[in-house]
Amino acid sequence: MEDRNKRILNIFRLSTLLHRFTVSALPAWLFCLALAAAVSVFAMRSTPVPAIVLPTEISSQLEAGDLIFRIGDGWQSEAVRGMASRQQRSDPYSHVGMLVGSPGHWQVVHAVPSEMPGRTDAVVRDDLGFFLSPERARGVAIYRVAAVAAPRAAAVEYALQRLGTPFRIVENDHEGQYCTTLVWAAWQHAGVDLGARFEHLEVPFSSSGDYLLPHSLRTAPGLQLVFEHRPPAAAFSTHNRVTQMLAKYQ
Repeated sequence: MEDRNKRILNIFRLSTLLHRFTVSALPAWLFCLALAAAVSVFAMRSTPVPAIVLPTEISSQLEAGDLIFRIGDGWQSEAVRGMASRQQRSDPYSHVGMLVGSPGHWQVVHAVPSEMPGRTDAVVRDDLGFFLSPERARGVAIYRVAAVAAPRAAAVEYALQRLGTPFRIVENDHEGQYCTTLVWAAWQHAGVDLGARFEHLEVPFSSSGDYLLPHSLRTAPGLQLVFEHRPPAAAFSTHNRVTQMLAKYQ
């Protein structure tokens, strides 16, 4: 079953990439070759990114249960952004987790494909520094859910109980198997409706259905921005660089 889920996930990854890029004038083999070459070149020549360090005054004011979004620059991030509608693709955030712990010892519970050797695709708990390391994050936004102590504790407990749950991108999933639904379901379990809207998506070669994208969650009325650090748009968009390279062939 695990191998089957991984095959489905790989198909989803490929299909979302194809959905993102418009290459009707390119033969399929040339598109794949150009895309692979572009990703390889920019992976080797990518601009160094400084580590994101939260200001002390911000870190001390955070609360367990806060949602932390990050801007990624890998192909997984591009695939997530590629699923969004044209109007939402300018939103650079592609991943989210929930803060747990306390000031000076913050960790992030999130559902994610493996980010280290020997780890499976699952709900995991990482130190905040690992979550925001330069290899994984080029920007960050932290949002507060307006809730008192009891539901906040219940949301955190739910997220922690999901540790080890396999990461799966499943349509209409309200059980928290991918990043946005994990934190959304945690707060729903605590009796707090964030007001986020699932969107119906037609995903080529994969399951069409209702999905919760990072933009829809980040702009939900139940969230209030606490802190944000983002680079210029051109600094993180692999899609822009690859699109420019392929444009001359169209």
